[in-house]
Amino acid sequence: MKRAVDLCVAGLALLVAAPVLAVVALAVLLTMGRPVLFRQARVGRHGHTFMILKFRSMTTGSAGFDTADDAARLTPLGRWLRDTSLDELPSLWNIVRGDMSLVGPRPLPTSYRFRYTQEQFRRHEVRPGLTGLAQVNGRNELSWEEKFGYDVWYVDHRSTLLDLRIIGRTAAAVLRREGISAPGSATAHEFLGTPARRPEVPVGAAAGGGTSAG
Repeated sequence: MKRAVDLCVAGLALLVAAPVLAVVALAVLLTMGRPVLFRQARVGRHGHTFMILKFRSMTTGSAGFDTADDAARLTPLGRWLRDTSLDELPSLWNIVRGDMSLVGPRPLPTSYRFRYTQEQFRRHEVRPGLTGLAQVNGRNELSWEEKFGYDVWYVDHRSTLLDLRIIGRTAAAVLRREGISAPGSATAHEFLGTPARRPEVPVGAAAGGGTSAG
C-alpha cells in the first residue's frame, strides 16, 4: 500500500511540477552551466546503492563535485533552492523508480556505509525518504546520533498515520526554513562515526513530536 501511494503521489507531483522543474533547470543552466542535475551514489533499502537526483546548488572544482568548502561553492541560486527545498524535486523520479519513498530516513552517501553502528544501520530496513521524522524534528540542527535515533524509531513504529503526520509537518517546516544548515556549516557536517556511548531514542518520537524545523 505504501509503495502504491508513493508511486501515485510522486507521479502526479512530477506532472504538476513540470513547469517548475523546467524553470529551475533553466535557471541552473544559465547561472551555473552544466550539469543541471546533481547525481550522487546513496545507500538505500537493505544497503543497496542507487543514484539520487537533485538540482545542482554548488559550483564544481577542477575535479568536479567535492566536499571542500561548501560555503564558497554554494551559489546564491543554490542557497535559495536549498532554503525552499526545490533542489529536491528531481528526487521524485527516485520515488517513481522505487529507490525512495515519500517518508523514510534520508538517504546518505555511500562513504558512510561502514561508519554506522549495527543499530544505526537498521535505518536501511526501509526505503529512504524525501522527508522523515528527523527532518521535522530539527533536521541539520540535530547531531548525527539524534538523527539516527529518530530514523530507527521510525523503522520500528512506521504507519500510515505517522507518515501523514510527517508529511503535514514537513510542509510547515519548509515554510519556516529552519534547520537547513548545521551550526557552523553551510550544509551539514560529515558523519565520521559514533562514539561508544550513544544517546537514547529522542524524547517525543513516539508522537512524531519534538521541535519542528526545516
